[in-house]
Amino acid sequence: MSMSITHQIGALAGTPIQSESVATSGDSTATVSAAAVWKSPVANIRCRVQNQDHGEALSPPLSPCRSPVMGGMRADLSVACQAFATEAPAVDIKRAAAAERFYKEVGSDHGKGKGVPVYVMMPLDSVTMGNTVNRRKAMNASLQALKSAGVEGIMMDVWWGLVERDGPGVYNWGGYTELIEMAKRHGLKVQAVMSFHQCGGNVGDSVTIPLPKWVVEEIDKDQDLAYTDQWGRRNYEYVSLGCDTLPVLKGRTPVQCYADFMRAFRDNFKQHLGDTIVEIQVGMGPAGELRYPSYPEQNGTWKFPGIGAFQCFDKYMISSLKAAAEAAGKPEWGSTGPTDAGSYNNWPEDTQFFRKEGGGWATSYGEFFLSWYSQMLLDHGERILTSASSIFENTGVKISVKVAGIHWHYGTRSHPPELTAGYYNTRFHDGYLPISQMLARHGAIFNFTCIEMRDHEQPQDALCAPEKLVKQVALATRKAGVPLAGENALPRYDEYAHEQILQASSLNIDGNSEDMCAFTYLRMNPNLFQADNWRRFVSFVKKMKEGKEDNRCWEQVERDTEHFVHVTQPLVQEAAVALMQ
Repeated sequence: MSMSITHQIGALAGTPIQSESVATSGDSTATVSAAAVWKSPVANIRCRVQNQDHGEALSPPLSPCRSPVMGGMRADLSVACQAFATEAPAVDIKRAAAAERFYKEVGSDHGKGKGVPVYVMMPLDSVTMGNTVNRRKAMNASLQALKSAGVEGIMMDVWWGLVERDGPGVYNWGGYTELIEMAKRHGLKVQAVMSFHQCGGNVGDSVTIPLPKWVVEEIDKDQDLAYTDQWGRRNYEYVSLGCDTLPVLKGRTPVQCYADFMRAFRDNFKQHLGDTIVEIQVGMGPAGELRYPSYPEQNGTWKFPGIGAFQCFDKYMISSLKAAAEAAGKPEWGSTGPTDAGSYNNWPEDTQFFRKEGGGWATSYGEFFLSWYSQMLLDHGERILTSASSIFENTGVKISVKVAGIHWHYGTRSHPPELTAGYYNTRFHDGYLPISQMLARHGAIFNFTCIEMRDHEQPQDALCAPEKLVKQVALATRKAGVPLAGENALPRYDEYAHEQILQASSLNIDGNSEDMCAFTYLRMNPNLFQADNWRRFVSFVKKMKEGKEDNRCWEQVERDTEHFVHVTQPLVQEAAVALMQ
């Protein structure tokens, strides 16, 4: 008896369309020595020799709806793609980047050795400023396509600046209610990001969503509520952690505002928690990451691979620094942060503080300052996680925190970009173990970026080392007993990046298998639905779910996928009819 189109797709994808997917068992094959984590990259295990002209490059920019192979528009993919392209301008994939976060997390039916579930990050503007779903028809068709591809779920930013825009304690969940229910109808799980930061001013920010107006008004009245650099430049992306415990926002502390927001979210969506909503990612800084806004792109302030700048010159941070210096018996260290650390776009050897020989970072003062600066960030995370874990206790959701993958100048002794961001990580000091231990105390997941990157693809003069950085983080999370999840920092659609993600998502470290609990794919946009990109993406999802024990080459997986991609055509064409009505 012939199966329905839905069941055909389910059979080919390894999961029924309306049920949750279950990955098959697979163990890691790449071995990493803990002793060599600083020294050598993992060997690239390849199924075939890549075309030197195309195989190891970023996917070229292509028309969202046309396939260079087929010479025309594919009916099965054009629906979602056209809807995006016609209802709103296409997302600029060259800038859809590290600051934008899509993060995914383990589903209850995925365990160790069962592959890695894949989630997909939603567009930043999925909900409009009017609190409605943006491009509703496109969204529905796209979610349908993602589910058919075997994707586990989606990640969405729940913007503080949208929901609590009208006034303190006044929440409008309109667009999110509809979007979450839409995901549920398609059988997709949801990671909801509590986005307490401004959208706009970071890599890939294609829209602008400021902090709530009433918050901005308070910052305007007291600009020391904003992160401040040594030149007095204020940053409105996120309220300075220096005033976390002060009632500076209409009588509430910033941490109380975040807690009230999360509590209201819990109460409004309690019927979906643990079922459709499986993860709450708690925003803790710019771009939702636990860090200082040390490398802001807005107005051209910072450009890759600049070292960034310390953000501790508002009066609240200086007050804390002064108290710490006095407690250390060095009151002279408390009047200001380092003033010899260069500027945003300097390189390490341009500065007295970060230079290799005789740099201030390695002095007693440097150790004091960097310990204080990083501890302030850890304390910030501790305060918010204490609230989050209490609010979402016994709801069935996981809590996660995103940490930035700052891989440039990683090969230097002082690691300046990490230091200015608040990660006290140098040649002689592990900055990621304290973060992992803090997350472990609250049972939170460590979300990390730059998983798709290889060392040799980066500018060699900037001593970039994303692979070594990922290994260091994996070691730290293993030591602390914290689940690790990952995401790509930049949009990639090529098999070479997919292979790197597959290898990094399931590492053998000193003989022990270390599988990520989930992987987030950045991001849903018209380019993802371009025919060749979509075919590669479906193969990637299948390979991730099956795990590295499946030793088939990418070509074989793609051949198996071809029939699946063809079978999805009627399903998406059905959505096309609805879009044209």
